[in-house]
Amino acid sequence: GNEMEKGDKSNSLPQDICCMAADGRLVFAAYGNVFSAFARNKEVVHTFKGHKAEIHLLQPFGDHVISVDTDSVLIIWHIYSEEEYLQLPFDKSVFKISAILHPSTYLNKILLGSEQGSLQLWNVKSNKLLYTFAGWKVGVTALQQAPAVDVVAVGLMSGQVIIHNIKFDETLMKFRQDWGPITSISFRTDGHPVMAAGSPCGHIGLWDLEDKKLINQMRNAHSTAIAGLTFLHREPLLVTNGADNALRIWIFDGPAGEGRASEFLLCQDGTLQSFSTVHEKFNKSLGHGLINKKRVKRKGLQNTMSVRLPPVTEFAAEEARESDWDGIVACHQGKLSCSTWNYQRSTIGAHFLRPAGLKTDSTTATAVDITSCGNFAVIGLSSGAVDVYNMQSGIHRGSFGRDQAHKGSVRGVAVDGLNQLTITAGSEGVLKFWNFKNKVLIHSVSLDSSPNLMLLHRDSGILGLALDDFSISVLDIETRKIVREFSGHQGQINDMTFSPDGRWLISASMDCSIRTWDLPSGCLIDSFLLDSAPLNVTMSPTGDFLATSHVDHLGVYLWSNISLYSVVSLRPLPTDYVPSVVMLPGTCQTQDVELSEETVEPSEEMIEYDSPEQLNEQLVTLSLLPESRWKNLLNLDVIKKKNKPKEPPKVPKSAPFFIPTIPGLVPRYAAPEQNNDPQQSKVVNLGILAQKSDFCLKLEEGLVNNKYEAAVNLLKELGPSGIETELRSLSPDCGGSVGIMKSFLKMIGTMLDRKRDFELAQAYLALFLKLHLKTLPSEPVLLEEMTKLSSQLEENWIHLQLLFNQSLCVLNYIKSALL
Repeated sequence: GNEMEKGDKSNSLPQDICCMAADGRLVFAAYGNVFSAFARNKEVVHTFKGHKAEIHLLQPFGDHVISVDTDSVLIIWHIYSEEEYLQLPFDKSVFKISAILHPSTYLNKILLGSEQGSLQLWNVKSNKLLYTFAGWKVGVTALQQAPAVDVVAVGLMSGQVIIHNIKFDETLMKFRQDWGPITSISFRTDGHPVMAAGSPCGHIGLWDLEDKKLINQMRNAHSTAIAGLTFLHREPLLVTNGADNALRIWIFDGPAGEGRASEFLLCQDGTLQSFSTVHEKFNKSLGHGLINKKRVKRKGLQNTMSVRLPPVTEFAAEEARESDWDGIVACHQGKLSCSTWNYQRSTIGAHFLRPAGLKTDSTTATAVDITSCGNFAVIGLSSGAVDVYNMQSGIHRGSFGRDQAHKGSVRGVAVDGLNQLTITAGSEGVLKFWNFKNKVLIHSVSLDSSPNLMLLHRDSGILGLALDDFSISVLDIETRKIVREFSGHQGQINDMTFSPDGRWLISASMDCSIRTWDLPSGCLIDSFLLDSAPLNVTMSPTGDFLATSHVDHLGVYLWSNISLYSVVSLRPLPTDYVPSVVMLPGTCQTQDVELSEETVEPSEEMIEYDSPEQLNEQLVTLSLLPESRWKNLLNLDVIKKKNKPKEPPKVPKSAPFFIPTIPGLVPRYAAPEQNNDPQQSKVVNLGILAQKSDFCLKLEEGLVNNKYEAAVNLLKELGPSGIETELRSLSPDCGGSVGIMKSFLKMIGTMLDRKRDFELAQAYLALFLKLHLKTLPSEPVLLEEMTKLSSQLEENWIHLQLLFNQSLCVLNYIKSALL
């Protein structure tokens, strides 16, 4: 099962499933002599192997599951360990097991029915046969617990149903059916004492257990044998299935207790279904549309195919008023009337929308839209007419144009977000803009080719038109002009969708390709081929999934939008780009591996743009350091006062838990002090303390070789306090020298020359001047260096000031000018 057929499919099993059972957590399915357990109806989580013959009965039993094969070997399994707990072989010739039941309130006990007619009650924990019921000399085909404790219904080969008390081995009542063996039994639990029994010819018998009589026959409930029937717990609903591949739900709301069909879930066209991308529990089927519900009720269910609506060709949905009335309108293949549907109630709606007095069979509804307020439906017909209907009442509210809006068939209708404009496209190649309220024509545009389909992105007012010449035109509905034209598809465009933000238009074509067009740049940014032509394409409201359907495929396929969780190059594709063929998404693991290999390829083509340190030598460039490293350098004394501790730090009582580190932005571990000499002097050596820092050494080197990059990099690594300490130690009083101070000023000069780290140069210089204001004037060497720096700074600032002023003038003009 590598398709998502009708929504989601579970992992497939290697052979046909021959019997099924379920408990609250798992679904068990047997195939051949093996059976598996599915979790969440999807993944196989356990597989049980050990039977020699084909399994034909399964019975979940708490944390165990019981299976019986055609050789009458019964095995009880631990579900989670998949191990055998107990194996009971029976002699086929004496007791061939044909039915199994766990009687209600009977702890650890199971009741077995045989083809020979007798029944046995076993305690499976102690492995003991507790009692044998003689039976009725006819094979047992079905066992079902009655709503009363100790009472069991036994279905026989002869068509009899025996209601039997297994505590006293007494028969309470007997019923007989004339349609062959009993295939399945179920009891109503909603307060009505009714039992249903299925037969091999598709009829169902209903008995009243109080009056002990047959009250109804549901003939031809299925066209083949009834495989199973179940009354839903505390509901007047009976679910039946048969070999005719139909699952039917019957509702018992009539006075005589007869069942009528409430809905069909058939594996054929004409249903409307919704699938959730989040979890399958939110999936919905809105069922089948029936042309005349009353006729179906009156005539029974013999031939519903003739009254069922044909497949849906177009539909529009709007959730604004869906809690008040129907919110979906659908066009059907070859039909004039459009059906409405109610999403919240999951049923076909109250109205069929069609123009009064039009009797021609040749006219069909071709295009449909619902206004954003959810009050009106606009429907275009093959005759060229465009009509408006009220969604609440189904009443016709007028038409566009005198008799018809277009000379040709209507290929698309759309209403803008404010109910002011209606846009219609006709096959004659004309696009028309109408006033929605008074139905007057405002403007018409002639197209180069006949339009195939039309799509409006309401939020941005952008209209996409797929034309018959395989090109796409994009219009702005405000200016009513074509703003983009895309060509490249080699076949008819089947469907289009906008991304939620309106930036992308995604088109699906008969040339088996899906293309993504970027509207702002007008370029093709993505294209891939499929092995089956895409018919429909739509994007989820959050933009994370693309859903597609394909020719000859039943599934709805989901594609993930990679641009949401990884870097994707959205540059235009080259003109000679050859799209690669991509496998359709599936549930099979091997395909995922292939896909992941494919997605790696395009990323190799992507050129990683690495921004250079400086775009141009003439440009003033700032450093990438955070502001906290340089902005507060002049206010450090104020900050230190503010952060002064209120009380001195306390000495720790014991050794530190953490390894001591050297203070700094990049933490480094302090090496343990080697104190080998016990007689070591305690007098502090000032020579060690006055050792020059790395920064000072680099500045000294700079005086010789005029290279200051290493010194700048050292300062960049320090925090504000570290920088202040380094600059303070440059003066002769603190272990520095006039030469080193001159070297520092030269370093600032080279920084300004290179125009890199511009803001750092300003901040470091400002702090240097603040710290050494008294020393500088008395040293002629430093004064000379500062004069050079001053002219350099002035030159830079005049250039920058000019640029700032120009930019401010332009900004003021843009803000105040009446364009």
